[in-house]
Amino acid sequence: MDLATVDKLLTTTRSVRKRLDFDRPVPPEIIQECLEIAVQAPTGSNEQGWRWLVVTDREKRRAIGDYYRQAFMLYARSRAENPPNYDPDDPRQSQSGRVAASALYLAENMHRAPVLIIPCIQGRVEHTGLVVRQASLYGSILPAAWSLMLALRARGLGAAWTTLHLMFEKQVAELLDIPDDFTQAALLPVAYFKGKDFKPARRIPARELTYWDSWGTRRD
Repeated sequence: MDLATVDKLLTTTRSVRKRLDFDRPVPPEIIQECLEIAVQAPTGSNEQGWRWLVVTDREKRRAIGDYYRQAFMLYARSRAENPPNYDPDDPRQSQSGRVAASALYLAENMHRAPVLIIPCIQGRVEHTGLVVRQASLYGSILPAAWSLMLALRARGLGAAWTTLHLMFEKQVAELLDIPDDFTQAALLPVAYFKGKDFKPARRIPARELTYWDSWGTRRD
């Protein structure tokens, strides 16, 4: 295994927003190929309860985009009223303006993505307080959705991990005939990306966020 290639894939798979090529068609066979890779991810009790809703219909994409835009505006208003308080040297502080601009761009253009993918998992957790059930349910779909993004990235396609449409989960479920006993986990706009490559993001170093044997205990 070429570790350099694997490490590059893992460190440069971004949530792509402004660099999505909305005008270039995406062959359905490539989407299907990536989904076959995605379902090799872990699945609780081997239930394989995942489902993938691939939306290419123009009007349905437009409707989902409308819901997403409404949700984003609600989120942005709340964020403006309660802004995060980062230290000046926190990398999130210097990135916040650029991230906000790209997020707004995506909200205004979500419907233009040639493919929207909604990963779903069988089951609901909102009526139970059991953390183990919540972890098991989402742990059976989120790894597969991330594997899908990695597979897309390796083939020159970008995606953005979004969840704001879940403010209108019932409306989207009705639009797409999603059964009541399935949970939508994310909304991935998918398109070929513009430009040649991506760089690793500036993150808080993992060593500052990692404890050993006891909470708050770091290695030297």
